[in-house]
Amino acid sequence: MEKDRNTDRQHPDVVAGRNAVLEALRSGRTIDKIDILSGETKGSIGKIVAMARDAGIPVRETTAQKLDKICPGVNHQGVAAYVAAHDYAELDDIFAKAEALGEAPFLLICDELEDPHNLGAIIRSAEACGAHGIVIPKRRSVGLTSTVYKTAAGACEYVPVARVSNLASAIDEMKKRGVWIYGADMDGTQWCTQDYTGGVGLVIGAEGFGISRLIREKCDFIVSLPMRGKISSLNASVAAGILMYEVARQRLQISAK
Repeated sequence: MEKDRNTDRQHPDVVAGRNAVLEALRSGRTIDKIDILSGETKGSIGKIVAMARDAGIPVRETTAQKLDKICPGVNHQGVAAYVAAHDYAELDDIFAKAEALGEAPFLLICDELEDPHNLGAIIRSAEACGAHGIVIPKRRSVGLTSTVYKTAAGACEYVPVARVSNLASAIDEMKKRGVWIYGADMDGTQWCTQDYTGGVGLVIGAEGFGISRLIREKCDFIVSLPMRGKISSLNASVAAGILMYEVARQRLQISAK
């Protein structure tokens, strides 16, 4: 069995074992997703699956080898739950924060980011730039793991992260609240020619794939950064940081007048 290179004990984001996962569900603990052994759907695992679905928690089937890898040395009994290192916020919380500060909403929308270091770096930059919150989807996305929390260097305590079931519907809700949606992609207009002084929802796409088709169709504007070298794209968190600081720069200019 391949061993986790970073640790020889249970992953800090995982609760393993049937009773432990059941108690985590009963307690209302924030759970990002649950892995179960493929084919195991009866007894207590069946109960776990039902409770998870009622709570809107994604459940996926996996192999014994993968469960062994994330729970080394632990009797996982065919089930493991990935718990969040920090509680999630609601979309309303982000808008309430902007309103309390008397500012136009400024949100980061992460479309299926999978690298916890990218999400953590984005949260850290968002806090520095004065963004009011981050929005991520429940499925096909990294959640608030301990790696994200550590990479964010404390910013998770100040930047609310909302986790939504349907990202496209959440964007529609943002638009109703006066937010313009800006997608970061390769074939858009120059990033610095746009006006970001109103409500801003900045979409950052997945590593390697960019913004998904449906979310791209929801964007009001597509903005691009110039690429002068041989490599065709930037790391997601680097691109996000550059764009966030342009939003911050324009808003600072307005407030200084």
